[in-house]
Amino acid sequence: MSTVTFDVEAVRARFSALRQPLAFFDGPGGTQVPDEVIDAVSRYYREANANVSGPYETSRRTEALVAQARSTAARFLGCNPEETIFGANMTTLAFALTRTAGREWKEGDQIIATKLDHDGNVSPWLELAHDMGLEVRLVEIDDDTTLDLGDLERQLSDRTRVVAFPIASNAVGTLSDVHRIVQLAHDAGALAWADAVHYGPHGPIDVVDWGVDVLICSPYKFFGPHLGVAFGRADLLERWRPYKVRPASNTPLGHRFETGTLAHELLAGFVAAVGYIESIGWEAIRAHERALGERFLAELPENVTLYGLPTMEGRVATFAFNVDGVQTRDAATRLGDAGFAVWQGNYYAVEVMKRLGLEESGAVRAGIVHYNTADEVDALLAEIAALSS
Repeated sequence: MSTVTFDVEAVRARFSALRQPLAFFDGPGGTQVPDEVIDAVSRYYREANANVSGPYETSRRTEALVAQARSTAARFLGCNPEETIFGANMTTLAFALTRTAGREWKEGDQIIATKLDHDGNVSPWLELAHDMGLEVRLVEIDDDTTLDLGDLERQLSDRTRVVAFPIASNAVGTLSDVHRIVQLAHDAGALAWADAVHYGPHGPIDVVDWGVDVLICSPYKFFGPHLGVAFGRADLLERWRPYKVRPASNTPLGHRFETGTLAHELLAGFVAAVGYIESIGWEAIRAHERALGERFLAELPENVTLYGLPTMEGRVATFAFNVDGVQTRDAATRLGDAGFAVWQGNYYAVEVMKRLGLEESGAVRAGIVHYNTADEVDALLAEIAALSS
């Protein structure tokens, strides 16, 4: 049990957005941002708005910001600043980097993804396979929504070039056994390619400890602006031929894979978002989320079907469910009208929903992050119970 003091009201006071009469359980689609992130974006526009490489002060300030953003990303991911890459979002980075990696492969090579993945870590591989004659296989998930690692082992071969997987499912909250997946991939001579988008607001990322070769995440899922951030192992970034315009610099390494001018104002917001997380600490965040997740699961009404693990072991506090006798969209709409922001549908987790038999209907999704409160969870549960009464 954590002994860290966590004052949720003090946390919420840092978010102007949380002052409106809406309980935000839509974090899996994008979290709210603290005022310090908004201020950082605005301050950039007021004090440093310029492109890089100019022989004047605002350009130099922007160059300093880009360097600060790289060092911040390195600290957040646990890597070297040169191994960081910025882009529009995870999916855009995934399409660019998969295409880049694929330059080394040939027809008949194999890519393995999973049925637990967001489609941002599936469709880029499918499109690459379509263009190059590659084979894409998907690892099965068990009834409890955990990955079937036995199935992964059976599918690996000397043709496998990549094992792509999520750190946490954006649909049902299930965590992957990262170390085991990475070991299996590397033993087969394949890259371990991780999607950390959904995991980002829930716990620390350490690419070195995990041993992943590529990892992509999205700051707008962890209290920052709409942006994508990737890690690529240095030797890969040195070896891969990037898609870039000729005048663009080849240093630092990660910059080779950034096309065009970066969104400098969003980098300022990203730096502030990481600073915000560090000011609270992962131990406090995880303990609070776990307590609220346990509260949600313990009091889940009888009229609800939960998809995924029934306890907080092996998951984050993201819950997919349906209410007996109420269509998914209707349930989410009625909850929204009652002041609870939840999601519905498949959330781009196409294969998860197929596996759960929810391809047509999808499910309601409630995601808890550290700025949620016990009172909000209790009120949501009461409103869910009333939906089918």
